[in-house]
Amino acid sequence: MGLEQTGGAREAFNDGVAEAPLKVTLEDRSHPYMQGAWTPQHEEHTADDMPVIGTIPTDIDGVYVRNTENPIHQPLGRYHPFDGDGMLHAIAFKDGKASYRNRFVRTKGFQAEQEAGRALWAGLAEHPSLSEKPGWGAHGGLKDSSSTDVIIHAGSILSTFYQCGEAYRIDPYTLEPMGTDGWCPPEGISAHPKVDPKTGELLFFNYSKAAPYMHYGVVGADNQLKHLTPVPLPGPRLPHDMAFTTNWSILNDFPLFWEQDLLPKGYHVARFHADMKSRFGLIPRYGSQDEVRWFESNATYVLHFLNAWEDGDTIVMDGYFQDNPVPKTSPDAWPQYERIMTFLDQNMLEPKLHRWRFNLTTGETTEQRLDDRVLEFGIINNQFAGVKYRWAYSAVSKPGWFLFTGLVKHDMDTQESWAIDFGPERYGSEPGFAPRVGATEEDDGYLITYVTDMIEDRSECVIYDARKLADGPVARIILPGRISSGTHATWEQGETIRASKAANAA
Repeated sequence: MGLEQTGGAREAFNDGVAEAPLKVTLEDRSHPYMQGAWTPQHEEHTADDMPVIGTIPTDIDGVYVRNTENPIHQPLGRYHPFDGDGMLHAIAFKDGKASYRNRFVRTKGFQAEQEAGRALWAGLAEHPSLSEKPGWGAHGGLKDSSSTDVIIHAGSILSTFYQCGEAYRIDPYTLEPMGTDGWCPPEGISAHPKVDPKTGELLFFNYSKAAPYMHYGVVGADNQLKHLTPVPLPGPRLPHDMAFTTNWSILNDFPLFWEQDLLPKGYHVARFHADMKSRFGLIPRYGSQDEVRWFESNATYVLHFLNAWEDGDTIVMDGYFQDNPVPKTSPDAWPQYERIMTFLDQNMLEPKLHRWRFNLTTGETTEQRLDDRVLEFGIINNQFAGVKYRWAYSAVSKPGWFLFTGLVKHDMDTQESWAIDFGPERYGSEPGFAPRVGATEEDDGYLITYVTDMIEDRSECVIYDARKLADGPVARIILPGRISSGTHATWEQGETIRASKAANAA
C-alpha cells in the first residue's frame, strides 16, 4: 500500500533528524470519550497510495485538514475530550491522486510532557491547582493543546486552541512544524480566526479574565500583524467564534460566562443569565474600540457562525442559535460523566440555524429562525466568506454524543434542504467544500469528510459531489489508521496555497 508509519513505536523524522519515539502513558480508557469512535490514535502515518472505492475526481486540487483530540498521557484527574493532544490529518489532492499524513501538533505543552514522560496539566473538568505548571489562555490552568480549530492562511496551516493559546504554523502538505507566530498577543488568540479570501487577511480575537477582556486584530496576507485593538467588555466572557463582512468584523458578548465571584478561588463555573441580552459588536475591519457598535438580541449562546454579508445599510449574519444553553442532564450520559456528556450533546443544547440582521441606520436587530432541526458545525464554500452566499452545509449529531451522523445541504435563498446519512455506525467530521477546478458556480464542487466506520474498524476519506448528494460518495479512500473523532476541519485550494507560499517567499 506504500505506507510509512512514524511515531508510536518507531522513529519519526523531522528535517532528516530522527526524533525519539513518542512516550505514551495512557492506560485507563474507561472514559466514554476514550473509546469507540473517540479512541485516541497515537500512530503517525504517511500514505501516498491508498485503496480507493470508486474514483478520485481529477478536478480536485487542494488540501483537506482536520484537527482531533488524542490524549497521550494518563490525565491528572477527570478527563475532558477537549483536553486531548491535537493531531492534524491532512489529505492532499491533485490529478486524481491523494496523499495522506497525520501528525501531532507539537506544542510547547506537548513537548514538555514528552520530556517529563507524563501529564503536567490538569484539564477543563479539574481545578487549575492540580496542574503542575502555569497554563495558557483565558483559563490559565490548561495546556494549549492546539486541538480545536484549523485553517489555512498565508500558505500554511494555523492550528489554534479554543480557550486561547499560541498560533501554531504547519506546512499543509508535509505537516512539518513551522513554529509559532511572533505577532500573537500575550493573551493568545482564540480558535476560529477567519481568513478573508478576497484580501488574504486573517481576522482574530482573544479573551481573558483581565480587563479589557477582549482584543481584536488583523494579520496581513504576508503574516504580519497590521492591527490590534482592545474591545472592552463588562467582565470575563466566553466567546468562541466570530464573523466578518467586506468592511466589518462581528464579535460577541453572550450571557453565558464564568461566575466572576468564583474566579478568584480558581473555579471556572459557567452560568447562563437568561435575563441578559446577547450582544454583537460590529467593528470596522481596522477600527478602534471607540468605533465598536453594539447590537442587542435575544439571549442565547452561539458556538459557531456560518457567514455574514452586507445588504445596503444592514449586516446579515447566519449561525446556530442555542435554544437550550443550559440543558438538564442528558438521559444518555454515563454515570460520573453526566456534565461532560450533557454539554457535548448538541441535541441537548438544541442549536438551530438562525439569522440576525443588524440595521446600521436604526441600530435595531431582527431575528429569523431558518430551520427547526438540531444542526451545528456548518461550513460554506470558503470563497464566499464575508459576502452574499447561497449554499450551506450543516452537521447532524448523534443524540447523547459528540458525533456526526450526516449532513444537511441548505439553499439559503429558497430554504430547501437535502440530507445525507453516513450509514450505520459511521461517524463523519466537519466537512470541507472543495470547489471544482475551473468552477464558476458556488456549489459546483465536492464535500470532503473523514468517516470512521465502527463496523469495519477503519477510517475513510469520503468525497461527495455537492450537487448530487443523493448519489452517494464518488470516492472512499481507505486511510492507514482509524482516526479519533474531533472538532474542526478546513479546505484550501492548491492554487491559493502555492500562490501564498510564493508571495511570502519572495
